[in-house]
Amino acid sequence: MQWELAVAGLAVGMLIAVLTAPVGVSGAVFLLPVQLSVFAVPNPAVTPTNLLYNVVAGPGALLRYRRAGALRGPLVRLLVLGTLPGVVIGAVVRVFVLPGPHVFRLLVAVLMLPLGLWLVVRTLRPASPRTGRGGLSPRTVAGLALTVGIVGGVYGIGGGSILGPVLVGRGVPVTDVAPAALASTFATSVVGASTYALLSLTQAGSIAPDWFLGLACGLGGLVGGYMGARLQPRLPETFLRLLLGTLATALGALYAVDALG
Repeated sequence: MQWELAVAGLAVGMLIAVLTAPVGVSGAVFLLPVQLSVFAVPNPAVTPTNLLYNVVAGPGALLRYRRAGALRGPLVRLLVLGTLPGVVIGAVVRVFVLPGPHVFRLLVAVLMLPLGLWLVVRTLRPASPRTGRGGLSPRTVAGLALTVGIVGGVYGIGGGSILGPVLVGRGVPVTDVAPAALASTFATSVVGASTYALLSLTQAGSIAPDWFLGLACGLGGLVGGYMGARLQPRLPETFLRLLLGTLATALGALYAVDALG
């Protein structure tokens, strides 16, 4: 029934956002397997549905970070301007090059497994504390943002969900990374979801987002993201980093087995 789907989407979106917003991840990266395996969203519609979730959920955490004055730094501008063109390229690649579920799940595994392992290792063996961009030049950060934007457009996570763990792993404080990564995710998700909606007008198949499910999950993420951002100062950074790394590693391993099995 529709109301049961709405309640499930709200609950899942809220739970994921509470856990991930404190470290600058929208939660779409963990919502993806739920959409594929539980809600049975078809490919490639699962990607724009994930982007729609980011669009609806993003303002919750961003509102909290804005009140704290955390959205004014140069890192925010670099990530947003770098990922915006990338997500459009990624959306086109997703529709015309990688529409099949098998290749898509293999891509999830290839992306998440090494990223999760790397984040866990970097957390257990931390580098010396850094500030600003973690020793990276503005050009390097912009290039990384562009690349991640392309991957995010394919994967449906907006880009900031990858940039966040990368920058945190480089030693940039979570308090600097979280608002910048979420701002990047929100901006690229708006552009990415719009791109998929336009492509759906000219292409056959399930390209448009699942509006009902995306909105339901997004509303849950809206509340959960605000709560997570508010909890950030009270939660141990090491615990959150290890949690995200472990979840990413587990998801990557699961989809690797599924894709290769």
